[in-house]
Amino acid sequence: MDPSKSVATAPPGPETWSNEKYPGGQSVPPPYQDSLYPGHPQPGPGYPPQGYGYPLQYGAGAYVQQPYPGGVQPYPGGPQPYGAAVTVQPTVYETQGPLANPVSDYLCYSIFTMLFCCLPLGIAALVYSISARDANHTGNQATAERSSRTARILNHVALGFGLVIIILCITLIAINISILS
Repeated sequence: MDPSKSVATAPPGPETWSNEKYPGGQSVPPPYQDSLYPGHPQPGPGYPPQGYGYPLQYGAGAYVQQPYPGGVQPYPGGPQPYGAAVTVQPTVYETQGPLANPVSDYLCYSIFTMLFCCLPLGIAALVYSISARDANHTGNQATAERSSRTARILNHVALGFGLVIIILCITLIAINISILS
């Protein structure tokens, strides 16, 4: 322990810490003190019991309905008591079921062209096929038709591209074999 510091010394007051500044231009906060109110006792572990509900008016034993300005009441038939029932209608969501006549989604055709003809076009066709299938299940006719048409076109292009590549490969192999023999 440092003998120059004593427990009996009082913490420095505002006259000593108000001249210092933080780099941001703010003054240094006051030092920590155990008691927020020096010389006064600390509050106890609990608070005195509080009453519940609205505070009573002076001179009245219970809540008294105040008169309305101009004598006009907001509801016909007198004031409404507290806890009056308010009916709220539930939100109704209208959902469509699956289409009665679903559009073809070309899913098998897309998987075939993806695996055996042209991978990039087959993947794109597969995405549109799945989109058409989802639209069929949600009942969205326009989206199902558009996705189905796009999947069919992509599948035809991928199949054509794959057939052209296969025919070119067979032709080149046949030419190389005839040259070598």
